[in-house]
Amino acid sequence: MSSVLIAPLEQSLPAFIDQINPSAIAVLVDNHTYKHCYPGVKALLPKHSLIRIRSGEEQKHLATCQTIWDALTRANFDRHALVLNLGGGVIGDMGGFCAATYKRGIAFAQLPTTLLAQVDASVGGKLGIDFQGLKNHIGVFKLPDAVLIDATFLETLPYSELRSGFAEIIKHCLIADANQWNIIRRLELDEQNWPELVAHSVAIKQHIVAQDPSEKGLRKILNFGHTLGHAIETYSLNDARRRLLHGEAVAAGMVAEAYIAYKKGMIEEKLLTEIEEYVFAVYGRARLREEDIEPILTLTLQDKKNRGGQVLMALLDGPGSCAFDIAVSKAEMKQGLIYYRG
Repeated sequence: MSSVLIAPLEQSLPAFIDQINPSAIAVLVDNHTYKHCYPGVKALLPKHSLIRIRSGEEQKHLATCQTIWDALTRANFDRHALVLNLGGGVIGDMGGFCAATYKRGIAFAQLPTTLLAQVDASVGGKLGIDFQGLKNHIGVFKLPDAVLIDATFLETLPYSELRSGFAEIIKHCLIADANQWNIIRRLELDEQNWPELVAHSVAIKQHIVAQDPSEKGLRKILNFGHTLGHAIETYSLNDARRRLLHGEAVAAGMVAEAYIAYKKGMIEEKLLTEIEEYVFAVYGRARLREEDIEPILTLTLQDKKNRGGQVLMALLDGPGSCAFDIAVSKAEMKQGLIYYRG
């Protein structure tokens, strides 16, 4: 496993650079992290190159990768160079993918700046880009050389981004820690202890990934809420007025998939009600029209957990417990979405 350090960057980053001793350094940023995060990081680094891309999920494609690879090539980066990915999930996924494939792989570290990236996206070595409208369709498993988490970056986030990242914290509690679920569901978003929850989520994900690095079995439980959540998110990207952040879509997916688990007799109605009430209290109910359901269901056929055309889900089988490779029919998924719509 790559090392995950939760500490101020002024402590962790210089020490990491000294340890790696790279031949060159590039920092990948987007418009937001260039403005809000890069100035502090720049002061901690020796001479380096800056690669700046536009912000947003819609930039997470091969053309942007070509921009990054071109910048590394023009700077004559060799196989002993280092890429620092300073940003949220898009920067981490795409920057890691570019580093892992440039000259068959150079060193990279994740410097996650969003709650979503700190508790989930930056940990575990899943890298990739979207392709033909399908989320994370092209990618690799490659652990970063380090994940350097500084909680002070969370102070730069708008409320919507903080709320989006919180969905992954909810997921980690539901699949692995019933006690923590019972703590967070009794608190408002602004009452949560972020440093504690970041460390808690990182520990859960590291424990699971260590047992199943390439998602052959147990690691699949980390996808609870994501089969329908990714489909909802992907579908929403086609309409700027109704576009959902990743965590907002996963929150919807968790409710719909919890209902499927309930109908299969895997969880009791009490847990379904807890999930539904808390998710709606934090996120509200995303507007899904009846005509949206079929195209969303079609997108689930591209889910990476599927096998032989069969949609396989990670579904809760109790508080703080999750099963994987559960076959789910189109009719069951449709009922889950209808239940979510209310």
